[in-house]
Amino acid sequence: METIIYISRHSEPMKLNFCNSKDNLQLQNEKQILSPEGERRARILSEIEELQDIDIVISSNYVRTISTAKYIADKNNKALNIVDDFGERKFGINSWDELPRNFGDKQLEDENYKMSNGESRKEVTQRMLNALNNVLEQYRGKKIAIVSHGTAMSFLFMNWCEIKTDFDDKYSRKFYFNDKEVFDGKYFAPELFKLEFEDNELIDIKNIKVNYEV
Repeated sequence: METIIYISRHSEPMKLNFCNSKDNLQLQNEKQILSPEGERRARILSEIEELQDIDIVISSNYVRTISTAKYIADKNNKALNIVDDFGERKFGINSWDELPRNFGDKQLEDENYKMSNGESRKEVTQRMLNALNNVLEQYRGKKIAIVSHGTAMSFLFMNWCEIKTDFDDKYSRKFYFNDKEVFDGKYFAPELFKLEFEDNELIDIKNIKVNYEV
């Protein structure tokens, strides 16, 4: 039985300064809201043809994903389901100054690399995959929309896709599924993908481009 999952990165967030905040970095990250432009884009996303007649709408527990997914839920007259495991990678640090400059490269090169209290790529991939499999089991045959996060989504896609780097640009990482390029690795906010499953097997993945200049 075929199940269709649309998974999107959240819309554009607002830049915030948490002056004298008692929240740790993880809570600050979770509380980040959408910018006015992000709200506009999220509304446009919810209105595209692909996201009509959605059966289930799911978001991570971050404010910016909930604020993006609310438009899809409202457009389809559905409740918004919160699943924490679709959240972004946890860095496990108290200040951005603690993050090594080459952290991103190291985590891509070594799936077990992480900060002492953070998550490795392997851990994020498994968390995302477990959450997705639970959705596939619970809502088999349905049309589902999930709003998540760019890094977590990339780690999930790496479960199925081959990553290729341009010879002239080491920061350009393209995703290939069944020898076909499906994503150039350059995330917009939001960025939408369509995943088609036969039971629990991914049979196709497409990057759906949305015109936000309207």
